[in-house]
Amino acid sequence: MGKIIYWMNASVDGYIEKAGGGMDFFEPSEDFRQEANEHVRRMSAFLFGRRLYEAMEQPWTQELGKEGAPAVEREFARLYQETPRYVFSDTVQNVPEGVTIVRSVDAASVVTRLKQEIDGTLQLGGPELAASLIDLIDEFWVYAFPVIAGGGKPYLPVREELPLRLVENRCLASGITFRRYVRP
Repeated sequence: MGKIIYWMNASVDGYIEKAGGGMDFFEPSEDFRQEANEHVRRMSAFLFGRRLYEAMEQPWTQELGKEGAPAVEREFARLYQETPRYVFSDTVQNVPEGVTIVRSVDAASVVTRLKQEIDGTLQLGGPELAASLIDLIDEFWVYAFPVIAGGGKPYLPVREELPLRLVENRCLASGITFRRYVRP
């Protein structure tokens, strides 16, 4: 049985994107990049909302894995490309090999099936997708970057309280903190 983790980077005040859009306040440090590679190495599949898929796919399959890029980025690009990817979208029409399109009407049933079929960790990314699949998420991961965004897109746009239990809390040398939560 697989485990679904929801992982997004956020500002200290809980935003994954600035009010005007963009994530340029998440300047990844070397220690964060190494840590991300370690996590991604253990992922069995990526489950992305459309916007996160579009932000990840092109750079990590076409630009950042090329010769001349830092070794840590080339490694992430290789790991990313080797991992099956699912994009949850009603508008995406064409995807490259290694990517599967899932329509919103099928999202919960597909994730339930993947969770049953894949013995490993499935990384869910994208706040709206996570909110729509909240009951299927086993763990919530957040890397909090040392910046206050002051508004924008929240880490998880839910309208009800969801009690969690902190099971891991670490601070990287760069000041980025990692927190891992599970349901009590």
